[in-house]
Order: sequence, then structure tokens, then C-alpha cells
Amino acid sequence: MTKQTNLQKDVLVLNLEQQLEEIAGQMFGKTVAELSDQETYYVILVYVKRLMEVSDANEGEKKVYYISAEFLIGKLLSNNLINLKIYRKLDEFLKSKGKDLAMIEEVEPEPSLGNGGLGRLAACFLDSITTMGFLGDGIGLNYHFGLFKQVFKDRLQNAEKNDWIEENSWLTKTDVTFDVYFGDQKVVSRLYDIDVAGYDSGVNKLHLFDIETVDESIVKDGIDFDKEDIEKNLTLFLYPDDSDEAGRLLRIYQQYFMVSNAAQLILREMKEKKYDLRKMYEHAVIQINDTHPTMVIPELIRILVEEKAFTMDEAIEVVRKTCAYTNHTILAEALEKWPLAYLEKVVPQLVPYIKELDKRVAKEYEDPKVQIIDEDDRVHMAHIDIHYGFSVNGVAAIHTEILKDSELNAFYKIYPEKFNNKTNGITFRRWLISCNRELTHFLADTIGDGFKKDADKLEKLLDHQEDQSVLDRLEEIKMNRKKDLAAYVQKAEGITLDPESIFDIQIKRLHEYKRQQMNALYIIHKYLEIKDGKKPVRPLTFIFGAKAAPAYVIAQDIIHLILVLQEIINNDPDVSPYMKVVMVENYNVSYAEKLIPACDISEQISLASKEASGTGNMKFMLNGAVTLGTSDGANVEIHELVGDDNIYIFGEKSEAVIAHYEKADYVSKDYYEKSPVIKEAVDFIVGKQALAVGHKENLERLYKELLNKDWFMTLLDLEEYIAVKDKAFADYEDRQKWKKMMLVNIAKAGFFSSDRTIAEYNRDIWKLK
Repeated sequence: MTKQTNLQKDVLVLNLEQQLEEIAGQMFGKTVAELSDQETYYVILVYVKRLMEVSDANEGEKKVYYISAEFLIGKLLSNNLINLKIYRKLDEFLKSKGKDLAMIEEVEPEPSLGNGGLGRLAACFLDSITTMGFLGDGIGLNYHFGLFKQVFKDRLQNAEKNDWIEENSWLTKTDVTFDVYFGDQKVVSRLYDIDVAGYDSGVNKLHLFDIETVDESIVKDGIDFDKEDIEKNLTLFLYPDDSDEAGRLLRIYQQYFMVSNAAQLILREMKEKKYDLRKMYEHAVIQINDTHPTMVIPELIRILVEEKAFTMDEAIEVVRKTCAYTNHTILAEALEKWPLAYLEKVVPQLVPYIKELDKRVAKEYEDPKVQIIDEDDRVHMAHIDIHYGFSVNGVAAIHTEILKDSELNAFYKIYPEKFNNKTNGITFRRWLISCNRELTHFLADTIGDGFKKDADKLEKLLDHQEDQSVLDRLEEIKMNRKKDLAAYVQKAEGITLDPESIFDIQIKRLHEYKRQQMNALYIIHKYLEIKDGKKPVRPLTFIFGAKAAPAYVIAQDIIHLILVLQEIINNDPDVSPYMKVVMVENYNVSYAEKLIPACDISEQISLASKEASGTGNMKFMLNGAVTLGTSDGANVEIHELVGDDNIYIFGEKSEAVIAHYEKADYVSKDYYEKSPVIKEAVDFIVGKQALAVGHKENLERLYKELLNKDWFMTLLDLEEYIAVKDKAFADYEDRQKWKKMMLVNIAKAGFFSSDRTIAEYNRDIWKLK
């Protein structure tokens, strides 16, 4: 930071009250005391953006460009205030004017730039890259309506556009534009920036590209629109419905638009700093977050050859040393494969380069598993990343081992040196300091506030395992968060929750492998037990939050079943005093910030070997929830950290599951026919009660799926899930034991800081200077 900008920042912070009054006068002709909450938010927004403009930009001789289709950044006001270390000062000033900062924070719309863990991880990583002083920017797209806004009607998910962009927002329009060509068609991009403030550190940027010809009015009913008019639809939605060819082509248009802009921006910055492009890898590293940005590899090669006088060999060598790939999935269907014909239609200029890359691989390796273009003329995007990047990383220890041993074994044999693990992490600034301030203050008072910068210092809490006052205070804080959530759910959903009940929460993208359907079957089982007179010792509250992709029919059927159960159970006078079910509407980061601190039992029940990592599991443990889960993803590492006594693990191990798939010997109907408990729960889906409330088509389709396919082996683990979950509920009554479990989970969560993850990325992959 120069002395000049340092002085400017200090003056802005010192004169916070005066600055806010001046901005309020300029914008609204009012004093701060006279502003509405909405107006106050806009005034603070302008002030914070000014503050970040004069904050120190991170510097370095080498920069990471983190390209991702998603950046699920959540609301930014409180996070920025905390990272800039002005939250308390602003809060006190607003209180003196009769205002509540918490209420003002509620006014902010949530940027709809991501969907699930992939996008939230990218947001956490940007926070940590900046906090640690590294030079690194995110690159993505400025989606106008994001994924979609979820609305429940007639116990079905309906999708509506999620309009979040306001005239006054965190977006800053720049004068940077690029020409992007789709064959003969040219569009002109426009760059918008969002400043990313590190915690007590500098500032980096999230670069979001848009197109000024986009026309929001073409979206009619729900989220339907003309998918073929690229100039009008290109940046409307994240992951447009790909159930038809037009939708699939649109995804390729979006992906190429993202990487063409990224490549041009990177080369522009290289030129501005007068770096030698032939040594680009000494000054830039491109992290490809999942396969969506894969085309940046052939695009950079194309530009270097066609515009920078590189030979093909030279261009490939430079790009290969610059690009690194993060794999986020073990699901074969999630590894993108595009028909070559689609690429020829959308990006014909790239096809000769992709064919050249494929030809070089085919010349060296005969194994069909490692070819870029397969026998059906499909282009395997991950294969481009692995062959023509210098690093391939998984995102949890077990995930990386499965990639090496099975899913990507053929590549591992060729490039063992490229494979490495980087267990995911979360930023504590948002998932503790921002969303659970009472717990944060208590921890700071108890163990010092060093954990805010170094999460490993949470381990100091272990010194207080026998300190009754600490244990009691943790329980009190948890109860306060449960009361807060109950009040919010009452207002938002119209459902009354009992804070004294056990809050069992499953919030994540709706997918069969995450097995929300298994949780639903447990709920049916428990409902039938209560109807039969077997009442729980303490009331139970089951909370879900999830969106299903519009084209994912079974996932939408699972949502329907949960909403049907919510209707039946919450309106049954025999059962509702002992049990409630809630599926929150339009689950997003803001809702997560209320749900996670209130959780008692964290549901992490994916089929072993299918979840790459998960990050919700980390956020829950940080806030004192106890994990109920399978030996999958980061659950394995949580288990290792907290020990057998502080987690509930059930289900088949990944080796057994993988063997079932290899032998094709899992038959769900066998489990259904052998177990009266399973049969009773599954049959309820198409029983009189459910059909009286729900839709026959949806319920019967889900019933048949479980009975005849059950690809993610719900029934395989159901009986053990029931037994272990019942044990967890019983253990909850030993309040002393449970309070210690909460403490251990919080104390051991430090390993999952994204600061640690980013330090490992830098040490092993980026090597930023």
C-alpha cells in the first residue's frame, strides 16, 4: 500500500460518521437518522466501495486466475465490514441513530451467481487468497437471474427468475470490453468487477463478464426463454435447462464466452506488465475449477499460435505449464462430454486445436480411456485438463484416492506426479464471525481472538472440556440460535418450530447421491412409530433446504415427497407435538447462515464414494453440530479429527460400494422384500395418506425408482441409518456428553479453514511469488 492510499483509507475510517452523513445528504437529501433501512444500505454500500477503492491491492510477480462457472458469494455487506474491521464502529454509529445493522443487512439482495458447494467453495477461496496476501482474481459470468428462485406451489418445486441486480450494487462497471466470436457471429463483452476484501489484508477482484445486448424481457413464464437467441440470452441463467439441444448448446456458448474473455484478460494483463508470453507460467497460473472452464486450454493455444507467432509445440508447452485442474466429482455423468458436432457449431475455430490435442494423445497412448475424442465423437473435457495441465487435484483425501485408484486410474498411471489432494475448506469469516457473532465473541473471550486469522487456534478450546461454565455457555448459545431460526422460519414459512426439540438438518443440492430420499424414509418410519404409540423422548424437527435442477425429474419428485410429508405430519394432531418437517423455500447462502448455527445434527448421508468432499459438513461442525454421516468425502477427515465418540458414522464403506457397482449385484428389491421396516416405509410413498395429499405421477415414479433401480443404494444403508440416527437422538438426552461433543467439533474444525487449503494450493501448485 502506498502512503497516499494508506492515508486515504485511514481518513475514511476515521471519519466514518461524517462520510456516511455526507453520502446520505448527496443521495437522498437526508441525515442518516432519517433514512429508511433500504436507503441506509445504499449509503453504506457506497461508503464501503469507496473504502475498498483506496485499500491496498494485493501485489506479486505471479498471479492466480481462478476460473469458475459459479461464485456463490452470498450477501457481501457484513462480510466486507468484518474483513475491513469496521463492523463494530459502524454498528455503534447506527445504534446512535436508532438503527439496527442486522435489519439493514436483511435488505441486501443475495447475488445469484452460484448453485451449491462448487460456487461456495470458489467464494471461500477468493476470501482466503486475498486474506493471505496472494495476488489472485476470480473470473466468471455475471448471471442476471442466476440459477432460479425456488417457489413451492401445490407441493411441487416451481422455478422463477431470481432478479438480484440493482442500480446500486457491489458490481462496478468497467471500460474493459472484448470481442468474442462464435464462428462468424461476434458479441462484445463487458467486464464488471466486485472487490474482494481480505480479512485485515488487501483487496483482489472477482471479474464477471456480461453482454450488453442481453434482454431480460425474453424470460416469460417461470424461467422459459428463447434458448437460441444468443445475443439476448447468453448471461441470463446459470446452468440453463439442458434437457434439449438448444439448452446444451447454450451451455457451450456460455463456457466459451467465459474462457475467451478470461484468456483475453490474462493476455492483456501480461502485456500491461511487459511479461514475456513465452514464460507466461512464471507470472500466471490458471486454476480450472471443475470442467466448465476447460476450453481455456485450446483457446489460449489458438491465440498464441494465430496471434502471437508461437508454433503449436511452443503454445502447448506454455499452456501446459500454466493451467491446473480441480476435479470435483466421482460421478462419471458429471464429467462433461460434448458432442464434437456441438463444438463445431458453436466454436468452429477451436475444433482444429482440440483435434490436434487429441491426435497427440492418440499417438502416444492406445488406451481408449484416456483419449480426448472417443469413438462416439464426444469430447471429454476433463481429459483435456489432465493431459494439457500440470496439476490434477481432488478435494478430500478419500476422493483423491478414488480418483487415483479407479475413476482416473488410467491417467494416474501416466501422470502420477500431477495428482495431488487439496481437502476443501471454508472461510471462518463468514461461517462463524459473520453468521454466529455470539459464539465468536464467546470464543474470543475464552481462548483469545487468534482463531480469526489462524483457525488452528480453535484447538485451545479443548483445554475447557471439563469447564462446566464453558459447556453450559455453548449450550445456551446454541439454544439462542435455535430460537432465532424458529422465529425466522415462522415468518418465512409460517411453520412453528420448538427450539427445545432436536434440530436435524440436511441442506445441500438435491441429488439422489446425497440421499435426501433416505432421510425422508426415516421420517416416514418415525411417523409410523409415533402413530403406533412409540413417542420420542424429545420432539424432533427435520429441516431440509435444496433446489433440484429443472430437468432432474427424480430430484423434483423427492422434493415433492418431503413437502407431502411436511403436510401430513405437521397437520396430524397425534404426531405434530412430537415431530415437525420443514422444507425451507429458496434455500440459499442467506438461509444457510441462519440454519447452520442452529443445527444439532448435521446430515451428511451421501452414498460412500460419491461425494467428492462436501463443505456444509465443515460449517456445521464449526458451529457445534454433530455429524451423522457415511464414510464419504470430508466426513472421513472429520471422523479422524474428532474421533469415534464425537461423530455418528454408518453405512457401507466406499470399497464395498465400488465393488457393488463393478459386480452389478445390488438389487434394491431384495432389501425391500427382506425387511418389513424398509417395505413399510417405501410403501407409504404410494399409500392412501400420501396419495391423498400428493400427486400420483410424482409419488409412483419415485416409488418405482427406489424399488427397481435405486442407483445410489438408499435401501442398502437404510436400516443401519435408522439405528444410528435413533442412537444419536438418544445420546442427545445426555446433555453433558452432548455439550462435550459440541465443544470437540468446534475445536477440531480449524483444519477445515480455506486459509489452510489455499496455503496448500500455493505450496504445491501455484507457487505465487
